Amino acid sequence: MRIVTLSPVLLSLAFAGAAHAQSATAEATTLDRLRVHGQRPTTVAAPAQARERLAQRAGATAWIDGESYRGGRVSTLTDALGYAPGVFVQPRFGAEEARLSIRGSGLQRTFHGRGLELLQDGSPLNLADGGFDFQAVEPLSARYIEVYRGANALEYGAATLGGAIDFVSPTGYDAAPLRARIETGAFGYRRGQLAVAGAAGAADGYASLSGLRQDGFRDHAEQENYRLFANAGYRFGDSLDGRVYVTHVDTRSALPGNLTLAESRRDPRLAAPGNLSLDQRRDYRLDRLSARLAWSPSAAGTLTLSAYYADKSLHHPIFQVLRQDSQDYGLDLRWRGRYQALGLRHDLVAGVAYAQGDVDDRRWFNLAGRAGAPSNRFDQRARNAKLYLENQSWLSPQWALSLGAQALRSQRRSRDLLIAGGRDESFDQRYRGVSPKLGLRYLAGDGLQLYANLSRSLEPPSFGELSGGPGVTPVDKQRADSGEFGLRLQRDTLSLDFAVYRARIRGELLSLNDRDGNPLGTVNAGRTLHQGVEFGAGWNFDRAWTLSANYLYNDFRFDRDRVYGDNALAGVPPQQLRAQLRWSADERLYIEPNLEWAPQDYWIDHANSFKAPGYAVAGLRVGGRIAAQWNWFADARNLAGRKWIASTNAIADARGQDGRNVLPGDGRALYVGLEWSGDRSAARGD
Repeated sequence: MRIVTLSPVLLSLAFAGAAHAQSATAEATTLDRLRVHGQRPTTVAAPAQARERLAQRAGATAWIDGESYRGGRVSTLTDALGYAPGVFVQPRFGAEEARLSIRGSGLQRTFHGRGLELLQDGSPLNLADGGFDFQAVEPLSARYIEVYRGANALEYGAATLGGAIDFVSPTGYDAAPLRARIETGAFGYRRGQLAVAGAAGAADGYASLSGLRQDGFRDHAEQENYRLFANAGYRFGDSLDGRVYVTHVDTRSALPGNLTLAESRRDPRLAAPGNLSLDQRRDYRLDRLSARLAWSPSAAGTLTLSAYYADKSLHHPIFQVLRQDSQDYGLDLRWRGRYQALGLRHDLVAGVAYAQGDVDDRRWFNLAGRAGAPSNRFDQRARNAKLYLENQSWLSPQWALSLGAQALRSQRRSRDLLIAGGRDESFDQRYRGVSPKLGLRYLAGDGLQLYANLSRSLEPPSFGELSGGPGVTPVDKQRADSGEFGLRLQRDTLSLDFAVYRARIRGELLSLNDRDGNPLGTVNAGRTLHQGVEFGAGWNFDRAWTLSANYLYNDFRFDRDRVYGDNALAGVPPQQLRAQLRWSADERLYIEPNLEWAPQDYWIDHANSFKAPGYAVAGLRVGGRIAAQWNWFADARNLAGRKWIASTNAIADARGQDGRNVLPGDGRALYVGLEWSGDRSAARGD
């Protein structure tokens, strides 16, 4: 691995990082199950239980309190995940879509994510082909967020390079009976949320309705989004309880597109001419129903059955007018428990999962945003069947050994229903493989634990890689062998999260060119290398002061490729730091300056011919509590009004030319918000 020298300022900030994503405690014990009738159900872990479970992974994880990011504007996943150790997230033109990546997963995507399992209350939000939509998530309706980096997401059946992120909803037991929030600010930004919750005897419920409208910093960047997230639970007895989840999402977004670097420096508010002439948009509707049933025959284990059904409609005028109607459904049966064997204590997670998705993909020529003559139509089906298990054996009170594996069988089938030019673009691709994992964990005491693991991951392509462009590119699965070691430290005033990883990838899914510079579309690269450092921490000193940061060092490159040699992979800065310093003598007032810094320029193309500039953007948040139930904030961003690049394409070869490959970040902005919250004890019936 290449060694990078960090400046003293960077080191001091890095050793202070992420209060938003404090590591879980390193205690070896598992919390006793709540078995009192009418108390919190077993279908949803309490925050303390979730943090404990994350701490028991022999690898890198993070836990984010849903209250930790409500002290500022909450509009994008960057607002919620920006301080999560190991998570790289950058917005696109202030919209919900982002480049979301862990350890370089889905590196090619700046939209419609891939390479991660995105979950809602343990149930997949990904479509059956592996892609996911950022609009399906509402950070304001999450009680907490769990992040499993890399192979540490095996307990959810995830074996992708990046891992899994689970947004866990409040219940009627832990949410305020009534909560109302409004935000307003620059670029016509308006956002609100109304949430209600309650519990009575064995039943409880929670519902959140939120909405957003904004003109956007750039031209042709208007958004209007509405979301309903609700759940209801019932305890049928001391050992059986169930919960039902309902989601409705309706979003409409104009797409301003990419600019050249020269255009973004001259006027970052511009929209790309092609996006204007074709009226490019992404309008999306999702209706989703899921349910969980948990049976705990004893305090030693729980059997959970999960099921979901999702109906999605996408209207997407881009280079063509796309209309996709899809139905996805799936089942997951999982056992989590403890047992004794060979004189040792063992913790076991084992499960089976099945998912299927059917897509009616219709395409027309784009006539100024309207559908012209039909250009293509596909009937697509994706299937996944998984069998997974992980056993952790306590060799001593300090040492734990983890062994696990996932077996996967997948299908990606597409029927060409409108054959154009005599070329039938039908395909039926099948993928299978086994992903093993070996991990070791050591409890050093005083809140410190060390871990190391070796794992393999495999990722079948989504339809976006197979048929997302002008033609079909039948590609193979992406495979990686990874190793990591790290530490977690959790004390009253200091938390640390540190991990070093290295992944050798075969067949990484990338858009490449041949030796003559001709585009090949999405293909399997030969060998690539992803390695880096993830560091986050939180340090509370002198009682009133808290210093927080999240630092990433990314070294992603080809490995002796016939065309690209050892070039760096495009699209991600080599270093990124997010840091904030918070002063708060009491809950009535806090003052919080913050900084986002990418100190180095980085490539936008795999040929390493053109770079995007690094950046440093500073902000300031102030706020506090008024009386018992009111909170307010003012969130100033990009105080210096810098012109900066928030994200870029990741293309094969720019040929040294300044093409339309960059996405300008928002200019100077001020957002203010007010929130009223009822007494949580009323929700619990105290």
